[in-house]
Amino acid sequence: MEALPSLKGLQAFEAAARTGSFATAAEELSVSAAAISQLIRTIEEQTGRKLFHRVNRRVVLTEAGLEMLPRLTLAFQEIGSVSRELGGAAFRPRLVVSVPPSMAMGWLSQRLAGFVASHGAADISLRGEDDPVPFDRELIDIRLSYGPHYREHPTEEIARDAVYAACAPRLVGAIEANESSVAELPLIHTDWGPTGAAFPSWRHWFEAAGIEPRGPARRGLSANSSRAALDLAIAGLGATLAQGVYCAEALENGRLVGASPTTISLRQPYCLTIPERSAKRDVVAAFRVWLINECQQAVGSPALRAKSTP
Repeated sequence: MEALPSLKGLQAFEAAARTGSFATAAEELSVSAAAISQLIRTIEEQTGRKLFHRVNRRVVLTEAGLEMLPRLTLAFQEIGSVSRELGGAAFRPRLVVSVPPSMAMGWLSQRLAGFVASHGAADISLRGEDDPVPFDRELIDIRLSYGPHYREHPTEEIARDAVYAACAPRLVGAIEANESSVAELPLIHTDWGPTGAAFPSWRHWFEAAGIEPRGPARRGLSANSSRAALDLAIAGLGATLAQGVYCAEALENGRLVGASPTTISLRQPYCLTIPERSAKRDVVAAFRVWLINECQQAVGSPALRAKSTP
């Protein structure tokens, strides 16, 4: 009968793969780095599969290692949960949520308390990052992205959005007369950078509104974050083109006002991607329903419709 890898060996592999370091894994498991190395070498000999590339002082997972890691991590999480329950400790599900940086910095972080209040405490890791994201390496459970980027995992379209011209209330006097007076305001631009999707520009907006800008359409402030551009507008530094999902709340509470009924629909939808390894977990299913509702409520806000054309 072939010898099976030991539980200690599998634990050593999981810790080293997750942390990317034998030394860190050794510290976590209270053994020496040499012991970690030996345990992993034994597993490699028993399975006939090389699990790590050793590059100087770093370790990088091979394809075989990448295949093993997600299942082992989930297995050890389950063992930990059972141990805590047997020991009488309160169970707190773990959830890794990945969203675009602008959504993590304000929009979602301000709403997470609502999820916890309605669904109970959870150990949530909120990651603000650009696409593509390393689902398996970072054990991401759910990813919200602009556009369908991940064909290798189940992905669903959850909402369609548009951009709205908005500014602080103190600037509204300059635009009450007619829509073309928007061209008189300082403009705040959003540029997601060379690797990001194209964001509607003020030039596109002026064309859609049938307005001839008075001066270069690129004048004014610029930010590479939708959230930063929105904050600049709230501070009264000019008018911005903001996604409905971000600006709805500011329009509802009066920190921003709509500057025009002209809107531009975004080319791609907001999408949710959930790997199969996570889809059946109760906390993931609950977060999915909650997040979809939050996004759809924002893009469907009456405050947005009040300033948009049919």
